[in-house]
Amino acid sequence: MHRYWGIILALTIAVSCKDDNGQAKELAQQVQQVKELPKINEQYGFNLDEFAVHLDTVRNGDSFGELMQKNKVAYPKVAAISERYRDTFDVRKIRVGKPYVILKSKDTVGQAQVFIYQNDPINYTVVDLRDSAHAYRSKRKVKYVQREVSGVIETSLSEAILDQGIDYNVTHNLANVYAWTIDFSRLQKKDKFKVIYKEKYINDTIYAGAEPVEAAYFEHNGKPIYAFAYENDSLKNIVDYFDQDANNLRRTFLRMPVEFGRLSSRYNLNRRIKYYGYKVRPHKGTDYAAPIGTPIMATADGTVIESTRRGGNGKYVKIRHNGTYATQYLHMKAQKVKKGQFVRQGDVIGWVGMTGNTGGPHVCYRFWKNGKQVDPLKEELPQAEPLNDSLKPDYFAYITPIKEQLDCIIYPKVLLEDEDDLITLNQ
Repeated sequence: MHRYWGIILALTIAVSCKDDNGQAKELAQQVQQVKELPKINEQYGFNLDEFAVHLDTVRNGDSFGELMQKNKVAYPKVAAISERYRDTFDVRKIRVGKPYVILKSKDTVGQAQVFIYQNDPINYTVVDLRDSAHAYRSKRKVKYVQREVSGVIETSLSEAILDQGIDYNVTHNLANVYAWTIDFSRLQKKDKFKVIYKEKYINDTIYAGAEPVEAAYFEHNGKPIYAFAYENDSLKNIVDYFDQDANNLRRTFLRMPVEFGRLSSRYNLNRRIKYYGYKVRPHKGTDYAAPIGTPIMATADGTVIESTRRGGNGKYVKIRHNGTYATQYLHMKAQKVKKGQFVRQGDVIGWVGMTGNTGGPHVCYRFWKNGKQVDPLKEELPQAEPLNDSLKPDYFAYITPIKEQLDCIIYPKVLLEDEDDLITLNQ
């Protein structure tokens, strides 16, 4: 067992060196997998009793070829895997910290028979070195457990969810569902939400992430908005979110280019600034303050027509969406896209910075309509592809029990100024 504790220690050290919470969580999950592995007789479709099992993680300087050489695998087999199965297992892309298993023969030679690389907690790649070498991908058995979550906003959506010990991805997924209909930078205290989604577990105990939102309810400024995931056949089997009246929640443009950014300065043609002697200096953009490095997203599909640096704009990206609309994103720390590249709505095109003329980290979002800059917050933008009329009877029948389930979810107890507020919230 000392071998397993050595692996766990190595992973723990890796966690302590990571600043990124997502990477730390991933490594923690890998630690749990290593702990669980010796307790189970069969894994990855192999009976482990038939082999000498070696578990480890990819370390700095490791390569697939060196690992195989250390375990008595002849070079021709290594070369065959590298050349013939690059699409399945690119040996150049094994990552430091990823767990792997080598199943070796039990004889005195101890030659590697099978190499298993854990791509993520669920997906893995098998390199079978017996006879003629070959590689294939597979998945571990996953159990899906439906979960209901609710919350009342006191400070932010992420805090309302994280305080309950729930995966941050649920916050991200819920924000994506309502990205076109709710400005998350302007949530109000006592806004509330309910969510239905599934959690994934390996071997019934190892948490492996959250699935997309199945249904949700969000009450913002007293306005209730239901959301139900539904496959819209008119969109070639794309799952979209629709409300209780079968209206598509998606719009042609996102409301803002950063998740949970703070609206710091609106479009204002009559803006006066003390620094310039209170002279009128129009502000034709909408500013969203966010920490340096925050991802900036394309608010709609389109083609990048500029990705450069110029004067007070700093580093920026401009996208043409169609003959009517274009958008621009200023003061980036760095751009992720190049001129001529096609981007989809929600794609990361750069990161918040302070290049050009700016007093703090933010993205200045500019919006063109027919060649003229306008206020995006005042534009009535069309909805995305509507639900086909022929699907509506089936849709309403589908959402009826789910809506009842949402309505029955109780809000958690929160500190309220009025004792009667909790009763009102749960009505």
